[in-house]
This record gives sequence, structure tokens and C-alpha cells, in this order.
Amino acid sequence: MAQSTKSGFTAEERAAMKERAKELKANASKEESAKEVLSKIEAMDDDDRAIAERLHELITSSVTELYPKTYYGMVGYARDGKIVCFFQDAKKFGTRYCTFGFNDTAAIDDGTLWPTSYAITKLTAANERAILALVKKAVS
Repeated sequence: MAQSTKSGFTAEERAAMKERAKELKANASKEESAKEVLSKIEAMDDDDRAIAERLHELITSSVTELYPKTYYGMVGYARDGKIVCFFQDAKKFGTRYCTFGFNDTAAIDDGTLWPTSYAITKLTAANERAILALVKKAVS
């Protein structure tokens, strides 16, 4: 467990706050936001970076309603300033796989129960089609 400092925040919490402040500044323009997203992708481990690069290519070329924007240090895609979907690399939170998820602004509701994030261990052509269909549905 991380130790709190005399300010009451852990080192991780302070780092997250600094990252969020930097993010808000970078997200002031779509161009700066896109640069920040590419920087986040470049910093990922090889396997996650390959998946993130391919998803970025698919989303930015096929779902033009969305634009890249960082989201709590993760790669995200927004419409009207609000994140619709995001990519979380495994290293960022110490998990064994990366995930692709949707926020509540995404129109993916299906009945009374539906998944909002998906683990990705390998990005196949079928996975690409499924994710792209979900992203398109999310902005419909």
C-alpha cells in the first residue's frame, strides 16, 4: 500500500494530479491533444503499443466524429469534449492485459446489462471489426 505524505496524498495520487493538469493544458486544442495521445502510445510496451497504434488508426480513419484526447493518462477518443471510448495499457495499472472501454456517453446500451470494457490479448481482424462496430454504435 502506498504511503501518504503530510499533504494527505500518496506519491501516486500527486503524480496523477500533475498528469491530469498537464492533460487539461494539452487538451486545450485538438492538435495538441492528438500529439499527447501519440506520445502516450509511443511510451507503451511493445505489445500494447502495437494494439494501441492499430486501434488509433482504425478509429481516427473510420469514426470521424471522434478525435483523440488523453483521459487520465490513457488514450481516449472524444466527441464534443467528452470521452466516448478509451484504451488502457496493461502497464499503466499493473494488469495482465490491456483493455478497451467505453464511458457512459457511449450509446452501447443493450437491455439491462452490457459490457463497458474488453480485455485484449491479441488484435485479430475479427476483433478489429467487432471493436470498430462497437465504436460506431457508441457514436450513433
